[in-house]
Amino acid sequence: MPPGGGGPMKDCEYSQISTHSSSPMESPHKKKKIVARRKWEVFPGRNKFFCNGRIMMAQQTGVFYLTLILILVTSGLFFAFDCPYLAVEITPAIPVVGGILFFFVMGTLLRTSFSDPGVLPRATPDEAADLERQIDIANGTSSGGYRPPPRTKEVIINGQTVKLKYCFTCKIFRPPRASHCSLCDNCVERFDHHCPWVGNCVGKRNYRFFYMFILSLSFLTVFIFAFVITHVILRSQQAGFLNALKDSPASVLEAVVCFFSVWSIVGLSGFHTYLISSNQTTNEDIKGSWSNKRGKENYNPYSYGNIFTNCCVALCGPISPSLIDRRGYIQPDTPQPATPSNGMAAYGTTPSQSDMAAATPLLQSEPSLTSDELHLSGKPGLGTPCASLTLGQPTPPSSMPNLAIEAGLTDILPLKEEHVGHQFLTPEEAPSPPQLLAGSPLAHSRTMHVLGLASQDSLHEDSVRGLVKLSSV
Repeated sequence: MPPGGGGPMKDCEYSQISTHSSSPMESPHKKKKIVARRKWEVFPGRNKFFCNGRIMMAQQTGVFYLTLILILVTSGLFFAFDCPYLAVEITPAIPVVGGILFFFVMGTLLRTSFSDPGVLPRATPDEAADLERQIDIANGTSSGGYRPPPRTKEVIINGQTVKLKYCFTCKIFRPPRASHCSLCDNCVERFDHHCPWVGNCVGKRNYRFFYMFILSLSFLTVFIFAFVITHVILRSQQAGFLNALKDSPASVLEAVVCFFSVWSIVGLSGFHTYLISSNQTTNEDIKGSWSNKRGKENYNPYSYGNIFTNCCVALCGPISPSLIDRRGYIQPDTPQPATPSNGMAAYGTTPSQSDMAAATPLLQSEPSLTSDELHLSGKPGLGTPCASLTLGQPTPPSSMPNLAIEAGLTDILPLKEEHVGHQFLTPEEAPSPPQLLAGSPLAHSRTMHVLGLASQDSLHEDSVRGLVKLSSV
């Protein structure tokens, strides 16, 4: 060491000791960080999600993009080529009103397309099995053979019998007015229809926005078509009809698009106005669910009997929250019940869990050994070969070394609290069998509660023989 003793100490480096407990089988450097997944990433329906699950659409969105292009192009041409002339010749309020209608149309369209229409969550495997079990008990079916659950249930709503259909895809009984969309593969609450023009289903949570979209689009289409014709007439009065078309060719394109689309849009708006006033859905109207042709006593149980009240409920009522929680995190799996001792998989366990439980029967059930289980043919005691315990019936004893059996029983036998302070004695320190077994009540209680009626002399001899072998090893 150099004089002063400070040289080597300056080169020393202190390493931080990790206090985090880790398994001896795995290194702390090899631990992988578990990233929490959101529910929309494993959503079973045929939907697209954007912006981390905030936007929800159907998979087939090609027609939706066509709708966007038609609205944007037609409105853009109108504001670029017609509004400057109309604002000077007539009034500057025309582009202002057109802009308000345009933004309202775009807002309601995006709100309809990007929102959850009211998708019902599917039943979990446990819930589906429990529902089928309840159906079997209610119908009194026997356990032998498979019988699919009934397809309908009947409930009474405002004095009218309504059938609830069972969905074999979602494993639920659909609520009243709900239906399964074959394109999105979801059960939608108060299902109206699947609209490809908005790229989404129309249901309970977005129907009002859909209605306001088609209604405002009708006003916008009529507004653009009317003022495009006005623009062409004013120009034709100044320079002739052909010269007016040459001066503003965009007006011709706008007039053609609006002419062929206004009829369908206005007709669709009128049809949904009728549905709202009678509190019906498109699905119910097409099927004729509440038509008088089905009988005089058939009526709509959801109508309030007043047009104004029906419209207020559909357009001004509260919006129910989403039931699928698509941006929520997936919760970790809860522990499943262990496999029963008869070898059959328990309810709710996966095949891998059942195989693991079958491979380690003693660890998963921890049976308490009795005297009958340890009483084997021949000399009883710890030194005799022990039968391997399985989930079924006990098997005959197999030949294995005494040392292995004693070491295995030390790990397998459940030790109680009174065994904690026990220490084994060497063969030299061990007292004679009568002193140990008859004179020591503690030793007597430690052996008799495990072996029961086993021979005390044979137990001591085998124990000493096993300890000698263990000390020699």
